[in-house]
Amino acid sequence: MAERERRHVRPRGTVFVPRTQLLSADDVQRAVRRMAHEIIERHESVDDLVLVGLQTGGVPFCDLLHRELGVIAGREVSSGSLDVAFYRDDVGLHPVVEPASTTIAVDLTNRVVIIVDDVLYTGRTVRAALNALSDWGRARAIELAVMIDRGHRELPIRPDYVGKNLPTARHEAIDAHVDGVWIGELVAK
Repeated sequence: MAERERRHVRPRGTVFVPRTQLLSADDVQRAVRRMAHEIIERHESVDDLVLVGLQTGGVPFCDLLHRELGVIAGREVSSGSLDVAFYRDDVGLHPVVEPASTTIAVDLTNRVVIIVDDVLYTGRTVRAALNALSDWGRARAIELAVMIDRGHRELPIRPDYVGKNLPTARHEAIDAHVDGVWIGELVAK
């Protein structure tokens, strides 16, 4: 869960208490490198690819993936960031978080967009991202890369590239950063 969401969406009076570190920074780097190779294998060229990191948790992973793709492909891959706060369908259930920047410097029309996020859970953030991306052009295809897929989907959304599948219980929480991934619980302060 991204920092902005951690501060604003958690039930009041709770704090994330890590139980176990599941991935180290090196593990995260290896997973991102593997995903970059999978992307290169799937696409003939990186020229039409655009990586879009979801604010705020997906942006650091998007930056890592962007660097890895550039190294492997030997050339720059387009990238940007997207804030989906006002496209969410659960605004009435959770407070709207303060806006973060959306930066997409290229027209997405006829490009392959790869949405990058930290944790895939219910799929609602990705659904919001699909709606938001339509404002930036009609992509030829949209794919999804996530660092952690924890299950519990509420929508028919499936990632194309996964750093790690981590089945969890609904009461558990995942905290994913480029410096590691932890599992724990939200507990009362």
